[in-house]
Amino acid sequence: MLNDDQLLRYSRQLMVEEFDLAGQDALAGARVLVVGCGGLASPATLYLVGAGVGELVLADDDAVELSNLHRQVAFRSADVGQSKAEALKAQLLALNPEVSVQAHTLRVDVDWLDREVAAASVVLDCTDNFATRQSINQACVAHRKPLISGAAIRMDGQLAVFDLRQADNACYACVYGDGTDGDLACSQAGIVGPVVGTIGTLQALAAIQVLQGKPLPASLRLFDGRTLSWREMRFHKDPACPICSWQ
Repeated sequence: MLNDDQLLRYSRQLMVEEFDLAGQDALAGARVLVVGCGGLASPATLYLVGAGVGELVLADDDAVELSNLHRQVAFRSADVGQSKAEALKAQLLALNPEVSVQAHTLRVDVDWLDREVAAASVVLDCTDNFATRQSINQACVAHRKPLISGAAIRMDGQLAVFDLRQADNACYACVYGDGTDGDLACSQAGIVGPVVGTIGTLQALAAIQVLQGKPLPASLRLFDGRTLSWREMRFHKDPACPICSWQ
C-alpha cells in the first residue's frame, strides 16, 4: 500500500486511466537492469526512478568526461572524472530516495550478465558497442527476460522491444545478426543531445509498459532527428537465428 507521501509523489501518473494503483505496485516491485550509464541511461533512469520503480541496477566502467555533458544530462560539471555509475546513482537517489539503486563500476561480462539478468524484471540496453549488446541479448534469451534496446548516432535513433518472455518472439540477433563488427562511437561520428534523449526517454516509457503487462508490438522504430519523423519496421523471429532458434 502507498503511504500519503507516495500518493502525493505519484499522484499525477495515478490520475492516468492506464496507470492505476496496481500499476504503481508493479513498478515498486520491479528490478530494472541498466547496462551503460551514458546518454541513453540519463533520461531513462531519471524517468524510471521518478515513476517509482523499486530497484535499479546500473553497470558502466567509464568515467564522466567534459564532452559527455551536452547529452548525458544526469551529470554535472562537478562529476567530471567520477565513475558514471556512481555519479548517476547519486542523481537518482537525490530525485527519489525511496528507490534502491546499485552501481557497478565494471565492464560487464557473460558471467555477470547471467546473474544479473536472471534477477531482473526487465533489461535496458543503453550501451554503444555490438559485443556487449550481443552478450546482453544472449542472457535475456537464456532467462526469457524482456529487453529494451536503444541506440543513437548523429541525428538518428533506434528503439526496439524484444519481449523474450514469449518463446516465439524475436531477439536482438534476429534483427541485427549475431556479429560484433560495425561499432561507430559518438566520439567518431558525433551525436545531437536531444536525439539520444528522445530514445532514452522512450526506453523508460517502454519499460513502464512492459512492467505493467502492456503488450508492445515487435517492431524497430527509427527516428530521424532532421525531420522529427519516425518509421516503423515490423520484425519476426528468425527460425535460423543462432541465438534463439533453439527455443
